[in-house]
Amino acid sequence: MPASTSSGAFPGPRLERLLLTGAAGGLGKVLRESLRPFANVLRLSDVAALTPALAGHEEVVSCDLADKAAVDALVADCDAIVHLGGVSVERPFEEVLEANIKGIFHIYEGARRHGVKRVVFASSNHVIGFHKQSEHIDAHALRRPDGYYGLSKSFGEDVAQFYFDRWGIETVSIRIGSSFPEPANRRMMSTWLSYRDLTTLIGKSLFTPGVQHTVVYGVSANRDVWWDNTAAALLEFMPQDTSEVFRDKVEAQPPVAPTDPSAVYQGGAFTAQGPFE
Repeated sequence: MPASTSSGAFPGPRLERLLLTGAAGGLGKVLRESLRPFANVLRLSDVAALTPALAGHEEVVSCDLADKAAVDALVADCDAIVHLGGVSVERPFEEVLEANIKGIFHIYEGARRHGVKRVVFASSNHVIGFHKQSEHIDAHALRRPDGYYGLSKSFGEDVAQFYFDRWGIETVSIRIGSSFPEPANRRMMSTWLSYRDLTTLIGKSLFTPGVQHTVVYGVSANRDVWWDNTAAALLEFMPQDTSEVFRDKVEAQPPVAPTDPSAVYQGGAFTAQGPFE
């Protein structure tokens, strides 16, 4: 799979062609820049418009994840996939079904057909969103999705496990907390994941051998974390950033009621959204 030795910021092997889905989204735009040292060519895809490719370094391919044939063509000639694509917020089930549930199936079918053996799947903390913030859980805790979006990510983790067990496609499912420039509220003080730590975690997920299907929480070295990453020790992921530098700014906000979902559940406000009738 690796083509040559990387000379970029991330030490180790370098892929010839890496597919990044969801490249027009918030995190996709960040990773379009930060994943560049990992591959000679980044193939960027989204259903939304993307800015033109950088000559020699990028390929831009528009693709609807609900279109199986289009996804199959998208995956061809890729060495690995970082799959961010799909609906990224709580929405009606019909919308989530097309992009997230059909989409993840099409990605893995494309990987099977074209011999891609490593996927990094952007799962979500909303897979376990109905656990209380008072709980400290690891990746083996009962999944308690907090909405249709969380259900789709839970399904995606099952798809990843199935395709490893059946066809040997290895996946790291990253249950991303809250990856933004800075935490926006008290809940995010626990769930915040810096862009730098996210990039490092994706690099570890791409190049660590023998991951099989590993589930890891995507979170920085925050003071008050709810998630235990011991089960993903093989990745040797050591976050470098912490939400503590934003504590004074966040705690200057008016406090929320102790019964507010954002103060009770790990999934926060997602636990109270919908139904969409």
